[in-house]
Amino acid sequence: MAVQVYCEVCKTSNDVAAKRCKKCGATFSRDKTFRVDVTVKGRRITRQAPNLTVARELEASLKTELLREEFDISVHKSKKVLTLDDIWEKYLPWAKEHKKSWKDDELYYGKHIDPRFGKKTLDAISPIDLERMKIEMRKGTNKNGKPYAAATIKHQIVIIRRLYNLAKKWQLYDGPNPVSSVQMPKLDNQKTEFLTEEEFQRLMDTIASWPYRPTACLFKFALFTGLRQGELRKLQWNDVDFEHSMVTLQDPKGSKTETIPISAEALEILREMETVSEYVFPNPDGGMKAKSSIIDTWKSMKKHADIPTSFRFHGLRHNFASWLVSNGVDLATVQKLMSHQNASTTQRYAHLMPGAAKDAASKSGKLFTAAAKKDKTDNVVELRK
Repeated sequence: MAVQVYCEVCKTSNDVAAKRCKKCGATFSRDKTFRVDVTVKGRRITRQAPNLTVARELEASLKTELLREEFDISVHKSKKVLTLDDIWEKYLPWAKEHKKSWKDDELYYGKHIDPRFGKKTLDAISPIDLERMKIEMRKGTNKNGKPYAAATIKHQIVIIRRLYNLAKKWQLYDGPNPVSSVQMPKLDNQKTEFLTEEEFQRLMDTIASWPYRPTACLFKFALFTGLRQGELRKLQWNDVDFEHSMVTLQDPKGSKTETIPISAEALEILREMETVSEYVFPNPDGGMKAKSSIIDTWKSMKKHADIPTSFRFHGLRHNFASWLVSNGVDLATVQKLMSHQNASTTQRYAHLMPGAAKDAASKSGKLFTAAAKKDKTDNVVELRK
């Protein structure tokens, strides 16, 4: 069989539809490796591929290569270099299997990358071409009439870099990666938003009077838990443990499924809600699907509560963390509640710790003073002796 599933544990080849290894019983995940094994007239070539689509294409390519050798068919022209569009067509199925944010990649590629570089061969895209794209995007504006953020510009470069890296990994291209000579845009991701006490109260009053209660509960629950928008939209009733005051976040951003504690007040918000779907916050039209978007509602709610238009929904998450740290909750605990994978992400709130630096300076002075007094007393005792 030319295409087989390769077991990384016992190095055994299995049927392409196999769920488990026939030898060691290991379960194959979605990221399984495929082995391509082609033999023509006693000549054999074996390769590995990251997915079935690439494996089938590699199988056909290897058969062609061996048949050319068998019939002594020489190719005088150089091997065709693929275009960026060629690589993108192979990348997108892979991204759908391996990336949560593949839709963002698809949007960015179609809007910014394809018009500039899609028809160019990989060896025809130079670092200066990418620098020009950066300059053009800095001068351009998004659909809201605002300049493109540095993060958006960086995302385009990252996608192109990934396309070249995978082209090399899949043995489709062996030339240089132009991104290696391009400086990435510098980002300032330390924006930390929080509400004043007056803004918080106005928002709570707006939530209390909001006509559609499930959406109102969503915003209140976000305030009391700091959950991300995607985590709120995907939350199901069987993820909520009322007895132990816990919620399970299914496949949260950048991590595996995680269970975190929530407050009694947050649970009370859920107890007041009517269960009409497996989702805690379903769409108001169908009722049985996860809520799709809350941005338009958030804009309306901000207007009613007289909150600055620049305050993002994600700011509710920052507000949750900021208030905890400002009231003495240690960063390690906040990291757990925020489901941050890296402590450095939580560190952005360190400056809000109440009087931490001042307290430390005060304690240091007292410690040194006490040590000096002790040393002076010891010297007097020695002299008296």
